Amino acid sequence: MIAVTINFNSIAQITDDQFYQLCRENPDVKFERNAQGEIIIMPPTGGETGSYNSEINADFVIWNRQTKLGICFDSSTCFKLPSGANRSPDVSWIKKERWDALTPEQKQKFPPIAPDFVLELMSPTDSLKDTQDKMQEYMNNQVKLGWLINRKTRRVEIYRQGQEVEILESPAEISGEDVLPGFVLNLQLVWQ
Repeated sequence: MIAVTINFNSIAQITDDQFYQLCRENPDVKFERNAQGEIIIMPPTGGETGSYNSEINADFVIWNRQTKLGICFDSSTCFKLPSGANRSPDVSWIKKERWDALTPEQKQKFPPIAPDFVLELMSPTDSLKDTQDKMQEYMNNQVKLGWLINRKTRRVEIYRQGQEVEILESPAEISGEDVLPGFVLNLQLVWQ
């Protein structure tokens, strides 16, 4: 299965509240929305990708529980980015003080904030170009650090604010740098 993009713009402009309601009334469907307002229906991941996503997210949660520096999110969380896009990274993290600045209502719905960090793990049906475009969209919306992990090619693309993409071939680990102080993701599990 591949992601499907639907453009309703010539028929109706879907508001943020309507998009939120659409998602709530269709809990078995994962929606995203790009900055042009087009609705993207995301296919579910397969078992392998879901398992790797879970393992990776667990490493972030354990690190975050120890450091208490921020809030971790899984792939079910949809963020309202400054561009107007609604995106759900596979793993994301926000500094505690930025999260705490949101109102309870903003936290409950689709938080109107760009994460400080995002990670996308390519699944076999993902388009590399589309995922790279999404990573660039994150950077254009004030995400400070992003990792695109491609198990098939054993490649990691590192995205940083205002810098060229760094490509690593089969790295054993990657560091959270100054965005995720002290965090190191061991990639041996992912490359298995």
